[in-house]
Amino acid sequence: MRATGARRSPAWLPVTWCLTRLVLLLFVLKVYVFPGPDVTSDVSVIYQGWYDVLRTGTFPRGDVTWQYPPAAALAILSPGLLPLLDYATAFYALVCVTDLTVLALLTYAGRRPGRSLRGAWVWVAGVPLIGPTVYARYDVMVTAVAVAALLAGARHPRAMGALAAFGALLKVWPVMLLLAARRRAVWGSALATGIAVAGALVLAMPGGFAFLTAQRDRGTEVESLGALVFHVARHFGWEGTVLLNYGSIEFLGPYVSAVSTAALFLTGAAFAWLVLWRLLARRFEEHTVADAAFVAVLMFTTTSRVISPQYMVWLVGLAAVCLYFPASRMRTPVVLVLAACLVTVLEFPLYFANVVASDGLGLTLLFLRNGLLVAATLLAARALWRATIPRTLPAPVPAQPARADETPVTS
Repeated sequence: MRATGARRSPAWLPVTWCLTRLVLLLFVLKVYVFPGPDVTSDVSVIYQGWYDVLRTGTFPRGDVTWQYPPAAALAILSPGLLPLLDYATAFYALVCVTDLTVLALLTYAGRRPGRSLRGAWVWVAGVPLIGPTVYARYDVMVTAVAVAALLAGARHPRAMGALAAFGALLKVWPVMLLLAARRRAVWGSALATGIAVAGALVLAMPGGFAFLTAQRDRGTEVESLGALVFHVARHFGWEGTVLLNYGSIEFLGPYVSAVSTAALFLTGAAFAWLVLWRLLARRFEEHTVADAAFVAVLMFTTTSRVISPQYMVWLVGLAAVCLYFPASRMRTPVVLVLAACLVTVLEFPLYFANVVASDGLGLTLLFLRNGLLVAATLLAARALWRATIPRTLPAPVPAQPARADETPVTS
């Protein structure tokens, strides 16, 4: 960034953040009602119900909607830190503070020599594009841990490993931050932190890993890539239904299990590609860890059986860290992800009824949002591969023997 831009950005960043976050708070506090389904019921009903169970010293094992690793209990219990507020208001306040913390981290880091404030701007602009849903889920808290881990990576590898492990125990996906980590200190710290935190939580409250069964039994959610098959098939006589299942609106009926299996196959293929990339990669730069994490999470989000709106904040956070490095190859995929965030708030909650009905508007929004994610994934993977894996050098041309009629040159 130019010096003048660097001077202006810190002044406008907090102003823009305050204005956009005030709007989000007004919506989740229902001062103004955002059109579409009530996105705050997850906090006021589901989270608060889990809170009541967790306070008794056990995980909500009998609730199939509890599909989170054991450290998620800390996020659900966190509103208890603000006893003067009701549960929902305390939760929104904590999410807002966490959001501000991410901005502070990106701004502080972005002002270092050789760094950029573009990452802070991606965070400031990207979060409100997702709409009020982003403040009505605990994903901002998870993303904050992931952002802190990546920013710590270069100077404090042990801190990166510990934060990545803790993030994975909050919501699994931050484990992918370790994909391009090469220092043993990162992996050692991650392993030690994961064992210690998971062990402590499971010993304190039984049932910490019951979420694995619930995740296994999930179907195809209506916003996912695979769901497009059934949205179109409904117009040609497919006899399935749309119901609330395992905490999300899913398709149920003929061939759903086959499409869900295909989604798992795509996820497995993405994992295989990432393993192959890691084995072949030779050029590691300071931004490679962030770029690789962004690509990995893009792949797993796009191929997932569920693409909930709040998943987009994961991508926004990782995109912000990528652009914190001026040399990152992820600029075009980041723009596509931000565009997908804007379409996401249109498909949920604004026109979610149209999505569920599989009408023309709903189909258009889903094809556009998921198409942007697919494009971002392919471009990001291609950029990562080209930046880190050297091309095979052409074989040297063998020397031609001198012809008999040629006189050798002597000195």
